[in-house]
Amino acid sequence: MKSLISKKYRAVQAGGLAESADLAKSRGDIVDFTLGDPDITTPRAIIEAAFRDALDGHTHYTESGGDAELIDAIIDFQRDTYGIAWEAGNVFVTTSACHGMWLVLETMLDPGDEVLIIEPYFSPYADQVEMAGGVPVFVETDPDRGFVPRIEDIREKVSEKTKAMIVNTPNNPSGLCLDEETLRRLAALAEEEDFFIVADDIYTAFSYDAPFVPMASFEAYRDRVITLRSFSKNFAMTGWRIGYILGDENFIRAAKTVNEQNVYSAPSISQRAALYALRHRDEVQPPLIEAFRTRTFHAYERLSRLKNIRVSEPRGTFYIFVDVRPTGKSEEDVWKMLMEEAGVLTVKGSAFGRSGEGFLRFAVTVDEEAIDRAFDRIEKMEIFQ
Repeated sequence: MKSLISKKYRAVQAGGLAESADLAKSRGDIVDFTLGDPDITTPRAIIEAAFRDALDGHTHYTESGGDAELIDAIIDFQRDTYGIAWEAGNVFVTTSACHGMWLVLETMLDPGDEVLIIEPYFSPYADQVEMAGGVPVFVETDPDRGFVPRIEDIREKVSEKTKAMIVNTPNNPSGLCLDEETLRRLAALAEEEDFFIVADDIYTAFSYDAPFVPMASFEAYRDRVITLRSFSKNFAMTGWRIGYILGDENFIRAAKTVNEQNVYSAPSISQRAALYALRHRDEVQPPLIEAFRTRTFHAYERLSRLKNIRVSEPRGTFYIFVDVRPTGKSEEDVWKMLMEEAGVLTVKGSAFGRSGEGFLRFAVTVDEEAIDRAFDRIEKMEIFQ
């Protein structure tokens, strides 16, 4: 009998993120630091605006590239915040940024094209590259240097088949925020070696040391950059599944054609919610940013009390990447001990590439009461005393 599943999907397995999330649902009194899904409900004003728009008839397909009002709001936001002058043809609204990444890779890659992925990285990247017919090429980084990529190491991985490099800052899982100088050097390398940058700009509101700088704002390299944006984290809108792509007009036109064979357009109600969020960002966003900053630094303070670990002060996102190598045990052992002895669930660092081995990622998406409950238990564990 012929196989029901295609060859390209037969070997695909659930990753470390899914494994941890499934465990969280199967156990009782667990404090869950796994998925980056905030426990904060989308601001009420956004929900109510979307509800009103639904009652007013915004329940049909939008234009395939996105609601015209939302596209205008995105253009205004990019101009007012970053000084980038986009036009409607440079914007494509997607059903989440994760869908956007698939769409970008599907549109960009020919079979055998290579995509550079800097470690540690959001774990779906590698599978998404392969599903689009490409080959992921991993660039390892040194945890003792804060995972900052070295241009020399990236250059060594470049070949004639290199088509693109994914750049994610602020970074999931490490929280690293690349400074403007480093970003410009990455863009210059792309220009020199003739490949493209896929900028996964998801956690832009959570850059604590300095304001976020998009690579698309570098005018000299702008035609090299395809940008992915999302409303999920910046506006606590994970379940609305809404994001967008910014880039060259010809590329956007091609991506739209590919997408019309997939889902045609993003959900109309989600687009209306995103429209309100952007137009009222100065009202709805600051309380969210402050809440997550407070939680993240509170978790960091509790982690800093523990012995036999290393942890850096948060620079961005709401993730904390904890080095458990000083325990003398493997990440697998520490991960399991946290779950079994303290009822605390994290994600193993190896889920994010070889450079993440020996680390555990804490997604600080729970409130301070849950954070304290977790660390009150962890502090009693012999391994951390």
